[in-house]
Amino acid sequence: MRVAIAVDDDFVSAHFGRCQAFLVVDIDKEGNIVRREMVENPGYAGHQPGLVPRFLQSIGVDYIIAGGMGPKAVMMLQSAGIQPILGVTGRVEEVLKAFLEGTLKGGESLCDHSHGHECH
Repeated sequence: MRVAIAVDDDFVSAHFGRCQAFLVVDIDKEGNIVRREMVENPGYAGHQPGLVPRFLQSIGVDYIIAGGMGPKAVMMLQSAGIQPILGVTGRVEEVLKAFLEGTLKGGESLCDHSHGHECH
């Protein structure tokens, strides 16, 4: 399984499309991390609809963890077989630990785009 976490500094990003990078983690069937790397977000410099979902699909991500994303991005990710886990906040390492332990709680997206693309 491959999990990507939207990252700004050491925290889960409020908006996956505008995050600085993604922590991409490969997890084996026993729940052990076998590989992890920080990958630059190709959409960080500017909003390009569909760019980040296509990128995540191209690198084989199964789950994306973020604070929020717009409904169109959710739809694109789900149609690509990627499960978004939204409404997540906190330090990346703590969130990853909760995911591995099966205790990570998602919720409503922290960004609904009703105010444009200025999610922070």
